[in-house]
Amino acid sequence: MAKWGQGDPRWIVEKREDGTNVNNWHWTEWDATSWSKGKLCEFLVGIVVENEAGRCQISELKQVEGEASCSSRKGKLIFFYEWNIKLGWKGVMKDSGAKHKGLIEIPNLSEENEVDDTEVNVSKKKGDGDILKDLMKTAGTAKVREALGDYLKALKTEFTIGMILPTKAIATQELTIKRKLSENTLQAPLGVRIPTVALHMTELFDTAAGRLYSIFTVKELTNEKIVMKWRCRNWPEEHYATVVLNFVPTPGQTELQLDCKGVPVCKEENMKFCWQKQHFEEIKGLLQLTTLKG
Repeated sequence: MAKWGQGDPRWIVEKREDGTNVNNWHWTEWDATSWSKGKLCEFLVGIVVENEAGRCQISELKQVEGEASCSSRKGKLIFFYEWNIKLGWKGVMKDSGAKHKGLIEIPNLSEENEVDDTEVNVSKKKGDGDILKDLMKTAGTAKVREALGDYLKALKTEFTIGMILPTKAIATQELTIKRKLSENTLQAPLGVRIPTVALHMTELFDTAAGRLYSIFTVKELTNEKIVMKWRCRNWPEEHYATVVLNFVPTPGQTELQLDCKGVPVCKEENMKFCWQKQHFEEIKGLLQLTTLKG
């Protein structure tokens, strides 16, 4: 299979200005490489296994090499992924308190093999502590394969949202957008203390500021700004980021400026993808349908 960006351009239809891909007939392809790296970090780092002898945890993603993509043709999805992954793990003996380190290598995670058959190699630095290595080889390997399965499920569901164009009525689509925003903006108590970063995104929409504002909330447009608490479902429980949406009018368009503080480290790409695919692109599709209907 050709690598991302090396496909025959005669067979790949770029995104059209009018957003039309009738009946999902044309070949489209999305690069999932960057998104996948964030997801693999999310699912693998932090895995913990424990028994009466000791406790081990995957502490870092040392290396992730490869690529992933998803293609659509005639309404069917085709997935390609090939990864070489190296993880660092740490362990401690319960009786002596001795600490040990090691590596986990996944040399070939690809669509050619079932997750349960994926090779997972565990090694440890020289010295005692083989009992911890055995723990990682058994319980640790099982949890790693489970996490890889979770990544593949997300690739085939979360990543592909919006790839197969919706056919529902405009009202239903708008209701879905508002429901997603509502689910993510419920008020919550102060989140736990975790390492976080700030993000900034901008997006242009071919509509007036008031119209765009009304898609996000039923309140009247006052100061051209919306401030809300927001979280992804897979973030630590009770942790919310603060999102500020500024609606800046421009000639014939509106620039939406998104500033977010409190995004958990390693979740940045997932949040960007969520807003881009689940909100921005769906809203643009809604606006295009509204224009065509009008």
